[in-house]
Amino acid sequence: MLSAGSTALLTDMYELTMVQAALKAGTAERRSVFEVFTRRLPGGRRFGVVAGTGRLLEAVAAFRFGPAELDYLARAGVVDEPTLEFLRDYRFTGDITGYPEGECFFPGSPVLTVEGTFAEAVVLETVILSILNHDSAVAAAASRMTIAAHGRPCLEMGARRTHEEAAVAAARAAVVGGFTGTSALEAGRRYGLRTIGTAAHSFTLLHDDEEAAFAAQVAALGPGTTLLVDTYDVTAGVPRAVAAARAAGGELGAVRLDSGDLVAQAFTVRAQLDDLGATSTRITVTSDLDEYAIAALGAAPVDAYGVGTKLVTGSGHPTAELVYKLVAREGPAGQMVPVAKASAAKASLGGRKVAGRVLDGAGRATEELVVASADPGPGLAALAEAGARPLQVPLVRGGEAVLDDGGAAAVAAAADRHRAARAELPYDAWRLSEGEPGIPTRHLDLDGGGRPR
Repeated sequence: MLSAGSTALLTDMYELTMVQAALKAGTAERRSVFEVFTRRLPGGRRFGVVAGTGRLLEAVAAFRFGPAELDYLARAGVVDEPTLEFLRDYRFTGDITGYPEGECFFPGSPVLTVEGTFAEAVVLETVILSILNHDSAVAAAASRMTIAAHGRPCLEMGARRTHEEAAVAAARAAVVGGFTGTSALEAGRRYGLRTIGTAAHSFTLLHDDEEAAFAAQVAALGPGTTLLVDTYDVTAGVPRAVAAARAAGGELGAVRLDSGDLVAQAFTVRAQLDDLGATSTRITVTSDLDEYAIAALGAAPVDAYGVGTKLVTGSGHPTAELVYKLVAREGPAGQMVPVAKASAAKASLGGRKVAGRVLDGAGRATEELVVASADPGPGLAALAEAGARPLQVPLVRGGEAVLDDGGAAAVAAAADRHRAARAELPYDAWRLSEGEPGIPTRHLDLDGGGRPR
């Protein structure tokens, strides 16, 4: 059993064996800079979305080895006794800088920068990547879906299609990406998200007939509820739903369609509702929607979309393809030395980096400028000279979080930030088809050591 709240074993074994070897070699305390970035956007997507920052900060704070974790590591023989002693007192005391939650990113964007000793920074790789890769993938899918929805609300309904904890994280990430509510109550409780939901087909099947089911739901939830009208026959279900609400003294809030040809049904149901005088009754559609299905429904009289499986699995791309790489470390004279992986397929750029987004006179993004600079000062000056909007903010200083990035206000702020960042991008970045990133990334090396080597 884990110590209460500990995230320390949400990691890969090699992170701890590297610490053991570094302790023996005397290199564990070398100052190091790790960077989270992606070499490419998954599936030919045009932009990525940073999500999970609030969860990441909580996970780093809880990354402590208690008696339960140390006992397991000792029994399993994962590391030796000196390493266990090091882990016993472990806490991250370094700095973390990153793109704020909701910001867009592109290949090469330094989404997160972790600075500390090698031993204290290397062990965070897995927990950081597992959070950012999952949440950013869901947020990117959510963003694409809300683009396709053209302002119509999108609702997250995927809790039954993924791991129970992943469902909570996915609901949060979906709201960062533009969704307006979730069916997951734990996500509502934990993050202050708006929760939504009424009834499933089983509720209708429970009753002797559809009229009885609708009457029971309206009696309990009021005429403003949403009635599911496709358990039996949609054409017959619509007037029964309207009648049930009117019998309770009001107009029906909405009907939900969950099967069949949703485009054709939406037109038919809208005509039925209007003929019945239920012009204020809305139409919500569900049933395995993704961004392409939502786009296909764009001309149909639909008022809201409920999305489940495709959203919580990243709409076919369940990872943002982010990696965590050492880009600089302390040299023998105490100076910081850029380092980079040189293998052909996975080359990286060494050196600590600062980043900004270059905008044209109309406020439209034209490129991502990434500057390798051991001292951030000259790098920031280079961004200013290029007229770039700085992208990184401090998240952790001296091991302490400098902002609360996990609550309801922070999630709402991240959603607002994403809308603004996405609005800066050129039209091509909004396209759902596969293609090049919405803007190019340009690298500028002020130190001469940032090239692959």
